[in-house]
This record gives sequence, structure tokens and C-alpha cells, in this order.
Amino acid sequence: MRKISKKIFILLIFLLFTGICFAMDPAEGFWLSIDEKTGKPIAGWEIFIYEGKLYGRIVSLTGLEQNMRADRCKNSYKGFPTPGKVSEMPVIGTTWIFGLVPVEGRPGQWKSGNVVDPNDGSMYECKITLHPADGKKFKIETLEMRGITIGPFGRSQFWQRATRIEATSLR
Repeated sequence: MRKISKKIFILLIFLLFTGICFAMDPAEGFWLSIDEKTGKPIAGWEIFIYEGKLYGRIVSLTGLEQNMRADRCKNSYKGFPTPGKVSEMPVIGTTWIFGLVPVEGRPGQWKSGNVVDPNDGSMYECKITLHPADGKKFKIETLEMRGITIGPFGRSQFWQRATRIEATSLR
């Protein structure tokens, strides 16, 4: 009986350790990008980690054809994660945010990646920061996606957490 208890204890410690190691980053999941003027969702996003880097793909769009192609994009971009001509790729399902690395010791913060705007084909340096709800500036959990043009100059979009169904059902 004692050997079984010891084995179970070791197994539980192992499972706890692996659970901690493979826990999701708080930025991962489904998000809605919000139009700054109307306050309404314009795109559903899935943010995910692959091989230690953060990526994001559009999973639905508001008011646009769901089979729309990224025909305003260039044929290729340095480091773009999907092979093929970007200008022929569908907007929905393509990974537009790519290559972000974690900020050490700061869950929910990612830097040094890129984002391609499929509306006009521009590529920007990108960083992502999760802002927990604080009841003040951030009434709800918010993901800040910042596209950087030069140095400190750029523009931020603020996204709201969503369920898979909410993010994939915009039309």
C-alpha cells in the first residue's frame, strides 16, 4: 500500500508540473477587434502560440465577404508564416500576426513580431499586451495590439475577449 501511495504522489507532482509548464498564456484565445468610432466588432481573431511564438489569424469579418482575398497585399513578406502568394490568400483563416516573442516574466506581453494589414498590404512591427480588467481604464479584459511604424510611433487597437462562437460568427 505504501508503494502505491508514493507512486501516486509522484504522478500527481509530475502532472502538476507539466500543467504549469504548458499553461496557456493569458493573451491566447479568441478576441474581437473593435472599431474605434462605432465601438462595434469588425473582426474575430484567434491568438495562439506555436513553437514559443505568438500568432493571430482572422476567423470572421463584419460587413465584408467571408471569402474575400487579400488582393491589396504584396506577393510576399519577410518572415510571413504561410507559404504562397499572400495577395491570393483569403483574409479569413490566414495568419496576419506572426513571430512575436514573450516579454520575459510578463505573461500576456509579446514583442518583436509583425502584423500585415490585409486591407492595404502594409506590414508593421507588432507588440501585444493583455490588460486585465481594473475597473478604471480597462473596464473589461482588453488585448492591446500595437502596430509600430517608426520608433515609438504607431497605432493601437483594443480588442475584447470573446468565445470561439462569438469570434467566428461575425458577418
